[in-house]
Amino acid sequence: MKNQRILDIYLRLLNGKEINRKKLAQEYGVSERSIHRDISDLRNFLITTNNISEIVYNEKLNGYILKNDDNQKLTNSEILAVSKILLDSRAFLKSEMMEIIDKLMKQCVPRESYLKVSKLIENEKFHYMELQHKKSYLKSLWEIGEAVQKHLKIEIEYEKTDKSVVKRVILPVGIMFSEYYFYVLAHIDGIDKEKYFENKDDVFPTIYRIDRVKKYRVLEEHFPIPYKDRFEEGEFRKRVQFMTGGKLQRIKFKYTGNSIEAVLDKLPTAEIIENGEGYYIVKVEVFGNGINKWILSQGKDIKIIK
Repeated sequence: MKNQRILDIYLRLLNGKEINRKKLAQEYGVSERSIHRDISDLRNFLITTNNISEIVYNEKLNGYILKNDDNQKLTNSEILAVSKILLDSRAFLKSEMMEIIDKLMKQCVPRESYLKVSKLIENEKFHYMELQHKKSYLKSLWEIGEAVQKHLKIEIEYEKTDKSVVKRVILPVGIMFSEYYFYVLAHIDGIDKEKYFENKDDVFPTIYRIDRVKKYRVLEEHFPIPYKDRFEEGEFRKRVQFMTGGKLQRIKFKYTGNSIEAVLDKLPTAEIIENGEGYYIVKVEVFGNGINKWILSQGKDIKIIK
Protein backbone atom coordinates (compact mmCIF):
# COMPACT_ATOMS: atom_id res chain seq x y z
CA MET A 1 0.00 0.00 0.00
CA LYS A 2 2.82 2.40 0.81
CA ASN A 3 4.49 1.94 -2.61
CA GLN A 4 1.19 2.48 -4.38
CA ARG A 5 0.52 5.57 -2.26
CA ILE A 6 3.95 7.08 -3.03
CA LEU A 7 3.48 6.48 -6.77
CA ASP A 8 0.05 8.11 -6.60
CA ILE A 9 1.48 11.18 -4.82
CA TYR A 10 4.28 11.45 -7.39
CA LEU A 11 1.86 11.23 -10.33
CA ARG A 12 -0.35 13.91 -8.79
CA LEU A 13 2.67 16.19 -8.35
CA LEU A 14 3.80 15.56 -11.95
CA ASN A 15 0.32 16.55 -13.13
CA GLY A 16 0.57 19.89 -11.35
CA LYS A 17 -1.69 19.09 -8.41
CA GLU A 18 -0.99 20.15 -4.85
CA ILE A 19 -0.75 17.57 -2.06
CA ASN A 20 -2.63 18.39 1.13
CA ARG A 21 -1.44 16.08 3.93
CA LYS A 22 -4.73 16.10 5.86
CA LYS A 23 -6.94 15.40 2.83
CA LEU A 24 -4.65 12.67 1.50
CA ALA A 25 -4.39 11.04 4.94
CA GLN A 26 -8.21 10.85 5.09
CA GLU A 27 -8.39 9.52 1.53
CA TYR A 28 -5.93 6.69 2.26
CA GLY A 29 -7.00 6.09 5.85
CA VAL A 30 -3.54 6.71 7.28
CA SER A 31 -2.00 9.30 9.59
CA GLU A 32 -0.70 12.66 8.40
CA ARG A 33 2.72 11.52 9.67
CA SER A 34 2.63 8.67 7.12
CA ILE A 35 1.93 11.12 4.28
CA HIS A 36 4.75 13.33 5.56
CA ARG A 37 7.15 10.34 5.45
CA ASP A 38 5.98 9.55 1.89
CA ILE A 39 6.79 13.10 0.80
CA SER A 40 10.20 12.89 2.52
CA ASP A 41 10.92 9.63 0.66
CA LEU A 42 10.01 11.31 -2.64
CA ARG A 43 12.23 14.29 -1.84
CA ASN A 44 15.18 11.96 -1.15
CA PHE A 45 14.48 10.10 -4.39
CA LEU A 46 14.61 13.34 -6.41
CA ILE A 47 17.87 14.36 -4.71
CA THR A 48 19.64 11.01 -5.16
CA THR A 49 18.64 10.84 -8.86
CA ASN A 50 19.93 14.40 -9.49
CA ASN A 51 16.45 15.48 -10.57
CA ILE A 52 16.14 19.23 -11.14
CA SER A 53 12.62 19.22 -9.66
CA GLU A 54 11.94 19.56 -5.93
CA ILE A 55 8.90 19.21 -3.70
CA VAL A 56 8.14 22.44 -1.83
CA TYR A 57 5.37 23.61 0.46
CA ASN A 58 3.11 26.34 -0.94
CA GLU A 59 1.41 28.34 1.82
CA LYS A 60 -1.20 29.87 -0.50
CA LEU A 61 -2.32 26.44 -1.69
CA ASN A 62 -1.82 24.89 1.75
CA GLY A 63 -0.11 21.93 0.14
CA TYR A 64 3.02 20.53 -1.48
CA ILE A 65 3.81 21.11 -5.16
CA LEU A 66 6.53 20.03 -7.59
CA LYS A 67 8.77 22.96 -8.43
CA ASN A 68 11.05 23.11 -11.47
CA ASP A 69 13.31 26.18 -11.51
CA ASP A 70 14.49 25.49 -15.07
CA ASN A 71 10.92 25.68 -16.45
CA GLN A 72 11.62 22.75 -18.76
CA LYS A 73 7.94 22.02 -19.34
CA LEU A 74 5.97 24.10 -21.80
CA THR A 75 3.11 26.12 -20.40
CA ASN A 76 -0.39 25.32 -21.62
CA SER A 77 -0.49 28.50 -23.73
CA GLU A 78 2.90 27.61 -25.25
CA ILE A 79 1.64 24.12 -26.11
CA LEU A 80 -1.43 25.64 -27.80
CA ALA A 81 0.71 28.11 -29.78
CA VAL A 82 3.21 25.45 -30.93
CA SER A 83 0.38 23.08 -31.89
CA LYS A 84 -1.26 25.78 -34.01
CA ILE A 85 2.05 26.55 -35.77
CA LEU A 86 2.71 22.86 -36.44
CA LEU A 87 -0.75 22.29 -37.89
CA ASP A 88 -0.42 25.35 -40.12
CA SER A 89 3.00 24.18 -41.37
CA ARG A 90 1.49 20.99 -42.91
CA ALA A 91 5.03 19.62 -42.69
CA PHE A 92 4.19 15.96 -42.04
CA LEU A 93 1.77 13.18 -42.92
CA LYS A 94 -1.50 13.40 -41.02
CA SER A 95 -0.73 10.35 -38.86
CA GLU A 96 2.68 11.79 -37.93
CA MET A 97 1.31 15.25 -37.22
CA MET A 98 -1.50 13.92 -35.00
CA GLU A 99 0.99 11.83 -33.00
CA ILE A 100 3.31 14.82 -32.48
CA ILE A 101 0.41 17.09 -31.45
CA ASP A 102 -0.98 14.48 -29.03
CA LYS A 103 2.43 14.09 -27.38
CA LEU A 104 2.66 17.85 -26.98
CA MET A 105 -0.81 18.18 -25.52
CA LYS A 106 -0.19 15.43 -22.97
CA GLN A 107 2.24 17.83 -21.29
CA CYS A 108 -0.73 20.01 -20.32
CA VAL A 109 -1.49 20.10 -16.61
CA PRO A 110 -3.92 19.62 -15.01
CA ARG A 111 -6.02 17.15 -17.01
CA GLU A 112 -8.71 19.80 -17.57
CA SER A 113 -6.22 21.94 -19.51
CA TYR A 114 -5.47 19.05 -21.85
CA LEU A 115 -9.17 18.85 -22.69
CA LYS A 116 -9.36 22.61 -23.26
CA VAL A 117 -6.35 22.70 -25.60
CA SER A 118 -7.65 19.63 -27.42
CA LYS A 119 -10.99 21.36 -27.97
CA LEU A 120 -9.32 24.54 -29.29
CA ILE A 121 -7.50 22.67 -32.10
CA GLU A 122 -10.06 19.92 -32.69
CA ASN A 123 -11.40 21.47 -35.90
CA GLU A 124 -7.93 22.07 -37.38
CA LYS A 125 -6.92 18.48 -36.63
CA PHE A 126 -10.03 17.15 -38.34
CA HIS A 127 -9.50 19.25 -41.49
CA TYR A 128 -5.72 18.79 -41.64
CA MET A 129 -4.54 18.40 -45.25
CA GLU A 130 -1.39 16.49 -46.13
CA LEU A 131 0.88 17.83 -48.85
CA GLN A 132 0.67 16.27 -52.31
CA HIS A 133 3.91 14.30 -52.08
CA LYS A 134 2.43 12.06 -49.30
CA LYS A 135 5.91 11.12 -48.10
CA SER A 136 7.23 10.39 -44.65
CA TYR A 137 10.72 11.77 -44.12
CA LEU A 138 11.14 12.09 -40.35
CA LYS A 139 13.79 9.35 -40.37
CA SER A 140 15.68 10.80 -43.34
CA LEU A 141 15.49 14.27 -41.79
CA TRP A 142 17.32 12.97 -38.73
CA GLU A 143 19.90 11.00 -40.72
CA ILE A 144 20.65 13.96 -42.98
CA GLY A 145 20.91 16.17 -39.91
CA GLU A 146 23.49 13.81 -38.42
CA ALA A 147 25.45 13.89 -41.69
CA VAL A 148 25.47 17.70 -41.47
CA GLN A 149 26.78 17.56 -37.92
CA LYS A 150 29.44 14.94 -38.67
CA HIS A 151 30.44 16.46 -42.04
CA LEU A 152 29.68 13.26 -43.98
CA LYS A 153 29.07 13.17 -47.73
CA ILE A 154 25.69 11.95 -49.01
CA GLU A 155 24.95 10.22 -52.30
CA ILE A 156 21.47 11.18 -53.55
CA GLU A 157 19.06 10.64 -56.42
CA TYR A 158 17.09 13.86 -56.74
CA GLU A 159 13.93 14.58 -58.72
CA LYS A 160 14.03 18.05 -60.27
CA THR A 161 10.96 20.19 -61.01
CA ASP A 162 10.85 18.88 -64.57
CA LYS A 163 10.63 15.29 -63.16
CA SER A 164 14.11 14.34 -64.39
CA VAL A 165 16.29 12.54 -61.85
CA VAL A 166 19.93 13.41 -61.24
CA LYS A 167 22.57 11.65 -59.17
CA ARG A 168 24.80 13.74 -56.95
CA VAL A 169 27.31 13.38 -54.16
CA ILE A 170 26.67 16.33 -51.88
CA LEU A 171 28.42 17.96 -48.93
CA PRO A 172 25.51 18.88 -46.60
CA VAL A 173 25.98 22.02 -44.53
CA GLY A 174 22.51 22.75 -43.15
CA ILE A 175 18.78 21.99 -42.98
CA MET A 176 16.04 24.62 -43.25
CA PHE A 177 12.24 24.71 -43.22
CA SER A 178 10.25 27.17 -45.29
CA GLU A 179 6.58 27.25 -46.30
CA TYR A 180 5.60 23.56 -46.02
CA TYR A 181 8.95 21.98 -46.98
CA PHE A 182 12.27 20.95 -45.44
CA TYR A 183 15.41 21.63 -47.43
CA VAL A 184 18.98 20.39 -47.21
CA LEU A 185 21.61 22.95 -48.18
CA ALA A 186 24.69 21.38 -49.71
CA HIS A 187 27.66 21.85 -51.98
CA ILE A 188 27.97 19.44 -54.92
CA ASP A 189 31.06 17.28 -54.80
CA GLY A 190 33.26 17.38 -57.90
CA ILE A 191 30.86 19.29 -60.17
CA ASP A 192 32.15 21.39 -63.05
CA LYS A 193 30.83 24.81 -62.00
CA GLU A 194 31.90 26.43 -65.25
CA LYS A 195 29.75 23.99 -67.20
CA TYR A 196 26.68 23.62 -64.96
CA PHE A 197 26.49 26.81 -62.89
CA GLU A 198 25.20 30.16 -64.05
CA ASN A 199 27.80 31.71 -61.78
CA LYS A 200 30.99 29.63 -61.65
CA ASP A 201 32.26 31.65 -58.68
CA ASP A 202 29.18 30.86 -56.59
CA VAL A 203 30.38 29.85 -53.09
CA PHE A 204 26.92 29.33 -51.61
CA PRO A 205 25.22 25.93 -51.22
CA THR A 206 22.63 24.43 -53.56
CA ILE A 207 19.11 24.00 -52.16
CA TYR A 208 17.43 20.56 -52.29
CA ARG A 209 13.86 19.85 -51.16
CA ILE A 210 14.12 16.78 -48.95
CA ASP A 211 10.82 15.23 -50.12
CA ARG A 212 12.24 15.21 -53.67
CA VAL A 213 15.23 13.09 -52.64
CA LYS A 214 14.24 9.73 -54.16
CA LYS A 215 17.12 7.78 -52.62
CA TYR A 216 20.06 8.68 -50.42
CA ARG A 217 23.01 7.01 -48.77
CA VAL A 218 25.18 8.60 -46.12
CA LEU A 219 28.80 7.84 -47.01
CA GLU A 220 31.56 7.09 -44.54
CA GLU A 221 33.58 9.89 -46.10
CA HIS A 222 34.19 13.14 -44.26
CA PHE A 223 34.65 16.53 -45.86
CA PRO A 224 36.54 19.35 -44.13
CA ILE A 225 34.98 22.70 -43.24
CA PRO A 226 37.57 25.22 -42.05
CA TYR A 227 36.13 27.31 -39.23
CA LYS A 228 36.50 30.55 -41.17
CA ASP A 229 34.33 29.10 -43.97
CA ARG A 230 31.76 27.39 -41.75
CA PHE A 231 28.26 27.76 -43.13
CA GLU A 232 25.84 29.74 -40.96
CA GLU A 233 22.20 28.80 -41.55
CA GLY A 234 20.93 31.89 -39.74
CA GLU A 235 22.82 34.35 -41.95
CA PHE A 236 21.94 32.42 -45.11
CA ARG A 237 18.25 32.24 -44.13
CA LYS A 238 18.02 36.02 -43.95
CA ARG A 239 18.81 36.21 -47.67
CA VAL A 240 17.01 33.14 -49.03
CA GLN A 241 13.36 33.69 -48.14
CA PHE A 242 12.14 32.15 -51.41
CA MET A 243 14.28 28.97 -51.37
CA THR A 244 15.73 29.53 -54.83
CA GLY A 245 19.42 29.42 -55.65
CA GLY A 246 21.27 32.04 -57.63
CA LYS A 247 23.36 35.14 -57.28
CA LEU A 248 23.17 37.48 -54.33
CA GLN A 249 21.03 40.44 -55.41
CA ARG A 250 20.85 43.91 -53.93
CA ILE A 251 17.49 45.47 -54.70
CA LYS A 252 16.07 48.90 -53.95
CA PHE A 253 12.32 49.51 -54.20
CA LYS A 254 9.60 51.98 -53.29
CA TYR A 255 6.78 50.69 -51.09
CA THR A 256 3.41 52.50 -50.90
CA GLY A 257 1.32 49.80 -49.23
CA ASN A 258 -0.37 49.79 -45.81
CA SER A 259 1.96 47.48 -43.87
CA ILE A 260 5.69 48.09 -44.04
CA GLU A 261 5.97 45.73 -41.04
CA ALA A 262 4.83 42.81 -43.24
CA VAL A 263 7.57 43.64 -45.77
CA LEU A 264 10.26 43.83 -43.07
CA ASP A 265 9.05 40.53 -41.58
CA LYS A 266 9.11 38.82 -44.98
CA LEU A 267 12.58 40.15 -45.87
CA PRO A 268 14.85 40.05 -42.78
CA THR A 269 17.66 41.93 -44.54
CA ALA A 270 15.33 44.76 -45.60
CA GLU A 271 16.36 48.22 -44.45
CA ILE A 272 14.34 51.44 -44.72
CA ILE A 273 16.59 54.13 -46.16
CA GLU A 274 13.91 56.76 -46.66
CA ASN A 275 10.55 57.33 -44.97
CA GLY A 276 8.48 59.80 -46.96
CA GLU A 277 4.84 60.86 -46.92
CA GLY A 278 2.91 57.74 -47.92
CA TYR A 279 5.94 55.75 -49.08
CA TYR A 280 9.13 53.99 -48.00
CA ILE A 281 12.37 53.42 -49.90
CA VAL A 282 13.72 49.99 -48.97
CA LYS A 283 16.91 48.14 -49.84
CA VAL A 284 17.32 44.39 -49.43
CA GLU A 285 19.78 41.54 -50.09
CA VAL A 286 18.40 38.20 -51.37
CA PHE A 287 19.62 35.12 -53.21
CA GLY A 288 18.13 34.11 -56.56
CA ASN A 289 15.16 35.38 -58.53
CA GLY A 290 12.43 34.05 -56.25
CA ILE A 291 11.79 37.55 -54.92
CA ASN A 292 10.54 38.61 -58.38
CA LYS A 293 7.35 36.56 -58.01
CA TRP A 294 6.72 38.03 -54.57
CA ILE A 295 7.19 41.58 -55.87
CA LEU A 296 4.70 40.89 -58.69
CA SER A 297 2.20 39.59 -56.11
CA GLN A 298 2.33 42.97 -54.34
CA GLY A 299 0.90 44.76 -57.39
CA LYS A 300 1.17 48.53 -57.42
CA ASP A 301 2.41 48.63 -53.80
CA ILE A 302 6.02 47.99 -54.88
CA LYS A 303 8.02 49.65 -57.61
CA ILE A 304 11.62 48.57 -58.33
CA ILE A 305 14.09 51.46 -58.34
CA LYS A 306 17.34 49.52 -58.80
